Formats: sequence, structure tokens, C-alpha cells
Amino acid sequence: MRKLYPLLLVVLLLISAQLTKASTDTLYINRGSFITVKKTSFPAFAINANAVFDRHATTISVALGEPLTLLIVNNDSIVHDFSVMGFPGQTKIIQPGANVTIQLDIQTEGIYFCYDHQNYPTNAYLGAVAMIVATKSTYRSFYWNIREYQSLLNDSLIKGGTFHKETYDPDYFTINGLSYPDIQNDTAAHITGSLGDTIRIYLANTGQSLHSIHFHGFHTKCLFSTSPTLPIGWRKDTWAVRPMTAMALELVVDKAGKYSVHDHNLVAVSASGTHPNGMFTIMEFK
Repeated sequence: MRKLYPLLLVVLLLISAQLTKASTDTLYINRGSFITVKKTSFPAFAINANAVFDRHATTISVALGEPLTLLIVNNDSIVHDFSVMGFPGQTKIIQPGANVTIQLDIQTEGIYFCYDHQNYPTNAYLGAVAMIVATKSTYRSFYWNIREYQSLLNDSLIKGGTFHKETYDPDYFTINGLSYPDIQNDTAAHITGSLGDTIRIYLANTGQSLHSIHFHGFHTKCLFSTSPTLPIGWRKDTWAVRPMTAMALELVVDKAGKYSVHDHNLVAVSASGTHPNGMFTIMEFK
């Protein structure tokens, strides 16, 4: 009987380690040049997992209830701050070249924006925003950070100009910083699967325009949303996603083939007037 005690102790230690598991991520606020699908460029910010500017903003996925520590480095030459939506006590000012630490204990399944609230919405619009997904799901998952840019406005704002919502007229539209057909090469955005799969799509609008996402061939179910007016549990083929709101959608693959997903606003399926170089992708199911 005594021989069982060491084994029991090992089991208890393993259970304890699982219960106290923590995740640590380092994020960098970077400044760089956003290269469009048409190979033009404009200045932008991004929150990345390393010190090199990448228009594809980082998405952090964390298991529900798992403590998360974020080390945020200001890799820019101006002051930024870092806020986590839903955690009002976790806003930190970051001087150029400095870093801060934020600790989060997320107990509610959802999508949380981490963003620069300094001079809002200017710095967030310029790209200093990413998302944290906290979930208990083990389903096949895809992550969409949808946003738009007005290229000439970026040039003005980076030089100290002011964001005016009433004159905002974006000309580039992206999913994870990419436009069609480049979206098809992004494994986080390009939805694929097999018959019978249950798929989760974590969708965050980090831009400043309303986007209406339309699925061909499928109705998706809204699991949760940061928008108070969205009917949780409804099944639809088109979802209005307001600026700085997010939702989780569930799609059950009941047919094979290729099916498009796109913004129902025609201009958002273009890049500076060229169609379909915008917020458009093709799902593929076997």
C-alpha cells in the first residue's frame, strides 16, 4: 500500500501544475510601412510578436482561466499606451523604448481588444490594436482581424493630423492585414475543413467602419459578441460587425465545395477601386 503514495504524489503534482499553468507573451508596438495588395504603401502601426513591423497584427489565443502575462514593448519613437478592453484598471503609459507588464485573469469566454487608447481613435486606427481570444473550445479555429484604411489619411495622421469620422473614406480593406487573393495564403484566415467539422471563427473589427460579413452556402451561429444588440444564438448568413466590436461564430460543415465570404458593401471588396482585391475569401471544404 505504501508504494502507492509516491505515485499519488506525482499525480497530485501534475494536477496542480495544470491548474496553475500560465502563459506569457511579449508584444511590440511597431511603426512601419503597410504594403497594399496593389504594392503601394502608407505609414502604419502594428502590434506584433517581435520587433519587426508586420501588417499582420498578432492574435493571442489563451485557454479560459489560464493566467496571461503580457510584456508590451514600445518600439516606436513616440509615447503610446496599452489598454485591454474589459479590464479598465490595466491601462499603462509606455514611453519610447520602454516596456510595461500587464497581468490578466480572463474568466469569461470572449474576444478582448488590446489597443493604444492614446489620442483615440488615431493610434488604434493606424493599426495599434490586436485581439486576445479566451476560449475553452477545442474546435478547429480561425481568426479574423478585419479593418480598413484610407491611405492618404494615414500620411496625414502620422504627421500629427486629426481623424474626422464625417470625412472618413477608406480605400483598402483587409482581413489580418491582407486583401484577396493574399488572404488565401493565410492559414489563420483561409477557412478549410472536412464534412462534419465544427469550426469556430473569431472575428474582430479593429477598424473604424461598419462591415457586413456575408457567408455563401452556410448559416453561422453567433456564440458570443461584444455588441450588446447582437442576438446570441441566432443563425444567419450575414453579420453586421461594428467598429471595435467582436464576435465568435460557429460553422458546421454540411457540404463540400468552395464558398465565398465577403463584405456585403461592394466598396469593401476592392482595393483603391480594383475588384475583388478587398475583404473577400473563399472557404474550401472536402
